Amino acid sequence: MKTRILIVDDELDALELMQELFESKGYIPVTATNGLEALNIIRNQEPDLVLTDIRMPEMDGMQLLEVLNKEYPNIPVIMVTAHGTIETAVEAMKLGAKDYILKPLRLDEILAKIERITQLNSLIKENEYLLSKLQQTYDFTNMIGKTDKVQALFRLVKEVAATNTTVLIRGESGTGKELIANAIHYNSQRVKRPFVKINCGVLAESLLESELFGHVRGAFTGAIKDKIGRFEMANGGTLFLDEIGDISLNMQLKLLRVLQEGEFERVGGTETIKVDVRIIAATNKDLEKAMEEGTFRQDLYYRLNVIPIEVPPLRERVEDIKYLVYHFIEKFNKVYGKNIRDIEPQALSVLEKYNFPGNIRELENLIERIVVLDKTGMIRLTDLPGYIREYKKPGQPDNDSADLTQGLNKLVEDYERNLIIKALDQNNYNKFQTAKMLNMNRSTFMSKLKKYNIS
Repeated sequence: MKTRILIVDDELDALELMQELFESKGYIPVTATNGLEALNIIRNQEPDLVLTDIRMPEMDGMQLLEVLNKEYPNIPVIMVTAHGTIETAVEAMKLGAKDYILKPLRLDEILAKIERITQLNSLIKENEYLLSKLQQTYDFTNMIGKTDKVQALFRLVKEVAATNTTVLIRGESGTGKELIANAIHYNSQRVKRPFVKINCGVLAESLLESELFGHVRGAFTGAIKDKIGRFEMANGGTLFLDEIGDISLNMQLKLLRVLQEGEFERVGGTETIKVDVRIIAATNKDLEKAMEEGTFRQDLYYRLNVIPIEVPPLRERVEDIKYLVYHFIEKFNKVYGKNIRDIEPQALSVLEKYNFPGNIRELENLIERIVVLDKTGMIRLTDLPGYIREYKKPGQPDNDSADLTQGLNKLVEDYERNLIIKALDQNNYNKFQTAKMLNMNRSTFMSKLKKYNIS
């Protein structure tokens, strides 16, 4: 779409020159000879940019700028001025003008400034569009869950979003803790400020410190230039500290200072940096037990646990599985250009009986895989992996009670599969680290993933 530029000047020669220039470069120029005429044009059809002289009869450029700032603050304005009124142009920029151009006019300068401002304006509009999409995505009306427990969770999240309070989100891996953090930020007063995330569980202590607080040049080997950290990136907005229960005691102490004082120094630096950041933390760890064992600071816990939010596992919200399945079907139909219309009642019943150790993430990955491989337009019982079809809750008798050995093997396999999934979650699906944690060699571990159809 071509850029529409309104040129306002009482000098007809200047108007004609700029009109011809902009037409030759693919812009759509519209002209006015004073501020009043310009306002009439703007009220009928808003331009993308206004280029206005300062000195004009009836309504001058400064008066026009004042009206545009109040009524059309999103339209960028460039002031055109003679050398004798450059101070006025500078004053106009303080009042909201994006730039100014001196007479006599230089065509290359005009085009350069027009291009820079239109590109910037385009980025601003794109950012506003993306922000509106994010707000729509994380709007409370789009959050999925009908059970009483989940509805109570949504009400709490909505109340918390309206505040600046520190929040601690608790729950198993895959339950949607990050989704809750996003919903809080994008429904808060900080929505137009940054939302910055960091997973504290995947970085070594030295790297985590640099990521959080930044560093100065020469702070350590490889620090060839200054770097800002996540706290500075999130200034004015929200910082989401995922897997907060995994950080060392030393890092906990440094984090505590920022939460208490709102200030820190970059690694290797001496300048104290102040920030205004809302903290949302999340963990799948038992922090109370960690405090008892001396691996988590009590003072940090109470700083973080101002508003605790517990996210229930999927097995405690079985009624929601149906709604989540249809949501993921719709989502992945769009992603992969498929047309799955429904799920067989038998297949849905089996999903509702399965315990989903990987929670919503496991269900989402399962539906994605089924959609990708779909050939029938229907999710059938045979589309579900064997470990789900054959799953029995602990203590549930096997229909074939005569075959005790088979029943025992099944229990062992279920336990082993659930153990592997939990270990993968704890290691952020790093297969090498997970195999090491489970004391398995790589080939055995990979064969287990294949056996249990774990992706």
